[in-house]
Amino acid sequence: MIITSASFVRSSVTVSQCPPPDKPEFGFIGRSNVGKSSLINMITGSKGLAKVSGSPGKTRTINHFLINEGWYLVDLPGYGYAKVPARMKESWNRSVQEYILKRENLACLFVLIDSRHEPQNSDLAFMEFLGLNGIPLARVFTKSDKLSPAAVWKSIENYDRVMLSRWESLPATFVSSTLRKKGKEEILSFIQETINNLSKLA
Repeated sequence: MIITSASFVRSSVTVSQCPPPDKPEFGFIGRSNVGKSSLINMITGSKGLAKVSGSPGKTRTINHFLINEGWYLVDLPGYGYAKVPARMKESWNRSVQEYILKRENLACLFVLIDSRHEPQNSDLAFMEFLGLNGIPLARVFTKSDKLSPAAVWKSIENYDRVMLSRWESLPATFVSSTLRKKGKEEILSFIQETINNLSKLA
């Protein structure tokens, strides 16, 4: 897939405020500061499409971007250690959960995982929540340029081992580095394949 156009459409606080669910939608989510905005910008080839910040918790709304006039890329609020009042964090969690469970055109949710860390309970619990609710997901291990290739695969294997104790099979998995532009083609090919499969079912 080659991205020829990417434009911001809308920021929403609730599902009811989101654009009409008339196109396939691919969400991106992860713990705060996992590199989500940088990955979105790399994938779309637009440096300023998603706002990059060194402060965790910058994304506070459900942000829709229209790609190639045919599908939506959705930047979702992260989960984790954002330094915001508990009431605000609870509101984010509710809106994200509502979006995940009720957005009927959500084709896949990309869960971003920092490859530098041991398996995190927040990531594992979130993916289990998705699995139990039948939400299509894929894993993206970010910041791979910070580690050797062997260390990256060791990180993935650690997650695999923990997840396979409770999962029948593992989600699609990608490795990314925004510094080295790694993972872009693989993720876009996966999105294109998913869109093609959906069109066959329509």
